[in-house]
Amino acid sequence: MATTIYHEADGDLSVLKTKVVGMIGYGNQGRSQALNMRDQGINVIVGNRDDEFKVRAKEDGFETYPIPQAVQKADIFFILIPDEIMNDVYEEKIEPYLSNGDALVFASGYNIAFDLLNPPRTVDVLLIAPRMIGVGVRETFLNKEGHFSFVGVHQNATGKAKEIMLALTKGVGGLMKGGVEVTMMQEAVLDLFSEQGFGPSFSQIMLKSINLLLDAGYPKEAALVELVLSGWMKYSYDDMAKIGIIDHLKTLSPKNQYGSLSRVVRFQEVIQRIVVLQKSILRNIQNGSFAEEWEKTWSKIKFKVMKFFAPKLGIGKIEKAVRENLKMPDIDIWEQVPLPSIEEVERNLEIRKELADFRNFDEF
Repeated sequence: MATTIYHEADGDLSVLKTKVVGMIGYGNQGRSQALNMRDQGINVIVGNRDDEFKVRAKEDGFETYPIPQAVQKADIFFILIPDEIMNDVYEEKIEPYLSNGDALVFASGYNIAFDLLNPPRTVDVLLIAPRMIGVGVRETFLNKEGHFSFVGVHQNATGKAKEIMLALTKGVGGLMKGGVEVTMMQEAVLDLFSEQGFGPSFSQIMLKSINLLLDAGYPKEAALVELVLSGWMKYSYDDMAKIGIIDHLKTLSPKNQYGSLSRVVRFQEVIQRIVVLQKSILRNIQNGSFAEEWEKTWSKIKFKVMKFFAPKLGIGKIEKAVRENLKMPDIDIWEQVPLPSIEEVERNLEIRKELADFRNFDEF
């Protein structure tokens, strides 16, 4: 069955001209999506508890309310809060104030897919899941590059859920590149598998490669710069996204192309064992076993223990020492990422135009 892909022409913003959109949560995703919609004439308000996010929403010029009040004032609600607290917030502050014909918009299919949250049959339930971090949602809207989105209608109470979903997706900038139609379950499984089946296998190969080079006597600074800190892999991954996994090889020197292509077959046996494990992880996600596991109190305790010990492992200590030796700055991962200004976006576009010419030439 062919996958449905939606584009800009499929979304009609006029569908929303009489609607009020309530942004529940104003983290980087909520902020970017709210600003993008407002820039296109959509009436957006923010529902948030009294914290720094509410202050930021006010500074951005949005009307802000406690969540129950926002639900009473709006017709459409983007629920952009963490999955872990979503159920409690929904049951206490959202569902009691819903009206027939309202629309709930989720950026993650997790709670709906695994029956952790069950909206009433009288409201539309939509999926609009940008495949982009929050600041990127804003940046790619401003520079007109756009981002991919996973979209879908889970529940069509009004008979107009699809046109509302497409208008909203266009509003947040999610149809510029394309909106890929998926179910809530498909979005949830894809997201979880990338974190459990793909990410850990990649990170383990990276960590083992670092340890191998250290055991072979190479300086720890050189090993980490080569495999991680230089950012070379980021550029490679960006190239794969832009020009294709296979065509990316053409950007390498002939020597490196030969080395990659001639050695890849040596990993086939190992890869097959990894695939067996990945299939098991995928089944565990699909049948709900992981969701059931995560809901248990013991899993939360185990998670805290693992988080405590992770930085104390060998590679954590080595990386800390290397970053200090290289005088790399400490980064606060919880610091709010500033959204780019119009001037910064225009400057970045000029830089990208200049750098694009590099693609026409070999590395050496």
